[in-house]
Amino acid sequence: MMKKHTFFLFAAIFLLGSCGMLQSIMKSTFPYTANLVIPASSSVDQPHTAISTANSFDQDFTKDGNNANRISEVRIISAKLQSKDPSDYNIGNIAALRIYMAKADGSDEVLVAIRKDITANVGNSVVLDIDNSHFLDEIVREPSARIRMVYLLRKAVSTDVELKVSLSIGAEPRER
Repeated sequence: MMKKHTFFLFAAIFLLGSCGMLQSIMKSTFPYTANLVIPASSSVDQPHTAISTANSFDQDFTKDGNNANRISEVRIISAKLQSKDPSDYNIGNIAALRIYMAKADGSDEVLVAIRKDITANVGNSVVLDIDNSHFLDEIVREPSARIRMVYLLRKAVSTDVELKVSLSIGAEPRER
């Protein structure tokens, strides 16, 4: 009986101790999402632009948040594009695209993801190639960010298409 209580005590200590570590890991990465619309009027083989405001699930890193001065070296760590409406839209109808992130007013824009030569039958989601050569420190400290997608259609769309871009951002703790 004593062994059982000891086991549960160690399990509880381990679980509670790992929560702090898990919170630290979770705070070091946070997603930004934006919904971008491809209008039905978009022509094939011509570059087009879609712009949207990005939202983060973790607003603690904003200028008015409590962690703004505690992070540095903020970079993109992954990017994904998926169909939202219609949910079965084939992203392969897009030949190539670039995703840019900027402050809400469009300043300090940087390339964060790209995908050239998208496979024609890729389906309703695609992982994008990231460009993490730029720090995004100032952009993520703003209350909102702007996402701009420049795309080239392979096949015309018959209805407006809404796509969701998910950008995972990583941050390092600032040295004191």
